[in-house]
Amino acid sequence: MSVFEISRPVLATCPRGAAPFLAQELAALGFPVGAEHTAGVETQATLRQCMRLNLHLRTANRIQYVLKSFRALDAEEMYRQVRDIPWEDYIAPDGYLTVDSYVTGNDSMRDTRFANVRVKDAVVDRLRGLSGVRPDSGPDATGTVLFLHWVGDSCTLYLDTSGEPLNRRGYRKLPCKAPMQETLAAAVILASGWRGTTHFVNPMCGSGTLAVEAALIALNSAPGLMRENFGFMHVPGYDPAEWDALLDEAEAAETGGDLPIRIIATDIDRPTAEAAYRNAKAAGVERYIELGTGDYSEVPVPELSAADGPGMVIMNPPYGERLGDREQLGALYTGMGDFFKNRCRGYMGYVFTGNPELAKQVGLRTKRRLPFHTAKIECRLLEYELYEGTRKAKRDAEGAEEQA
Repeated sequence: MSVFEISRPVLATCPRGAAPFLAQELAALGFPVGAEHTAGVETQATLRQCMRLNLHLRTANRIQYVLKSFRALDAEEMYRQVRDIPWEDYIAPDGYLTVDSYVTGNDSMRDTRFANVRVKDAVVDRLRGLSGVRPDSGPDATGTVLFLHWVGDSCTLYLDTSGEPLNRRGYRKLPCKAPMQETLAAAVILASGWRGTTHFVNPMCGSGTLAVEAALIALNSAPGLMRENFGFMHVPGYDPAEWDALLDEAEAAETGGDLPIRIIATDIDRPTAEAAYRNAKAAGVERYIELGTGDYSEVPVPELSAADGPGMVIMNPPYGERLGDREQLGALYTGMGDFFKNRCRGYMGYVFTGNPELAKQVGLRTKRRLPFHTAKIECRLLEYELYEGTRKAKRDAEGAEEQA
């Protein structure tokens, strides 16, 4: 049996806070949803099915296929367990190998670099003993990638079928300052409930990641279509024709023609807005995004008809890392609240921020506060329901509908 046919536990990792939305994606693709962790979701899949996961999951960072779970008290015991794996089934003798690890709670292993070396040694020693040839190794995740998770005496060794993390879609040529990760941007959009059927407005667009991910969602475009290299491609038995068939299927499922909605993104800084356009063009979605330069308060907000659902306005303002910045940014956050109230009625408003004190300056009541992380910063996606008219008028209207 080909190793591509063997079903094993799989851990799909994701940005912290995105696990519920990754679980929804897995279920929508027909995969079983196991335990949800802070930054990942467990499922079950074959290596062939992992190809599909890498192609379609928007919020996943890595698709890690379990090769072996075992106990090890020290590095030498770990080495013996790893060497027993039939590496000839997973790595070509003349291939390229990268090893990464997470180790904690083990007094014999205080440096993950040593753990990486011993995993690499185990693989190389087995393959060299069988064929006399050994794979090269190094830091680039362009070939076979292994990941060791070692807590106490409990070890799990994964084959990272993604290789480079999936947030590297391939379109962000100019990242600008403090860009939002692509998979996090997708998770934020999915968390809002937006699915591409109403207008999407993104002032302060930065490098354009939120707008590009919105366009990909609206077009039903698989996020992996732009990638040319994945970890699974370096496993012996990989069939390029099967991958091509998956790509053809994904392309056939894309929405063709014009979108019935508007996606609008602006930034006050012209070079930043130009970088966003270049990124959108690299993703092939520039025709679907109205990119412009200007202050957030001047962004065009399309009117909504009675048949439209609520549109989405989302802003990812600066968080203010220094005290002086925070004082200056207070006025910006207050202005965003005024912009929501005066220009965005009938929309759902969202602010993604890592500064809870500044968030209070928005001055509006939040409907939801969803936790996320970007890098090491704990953030919140703040949701505001921007009623047409007053809150009382909305309650009266809803009461009248219930009585009818």
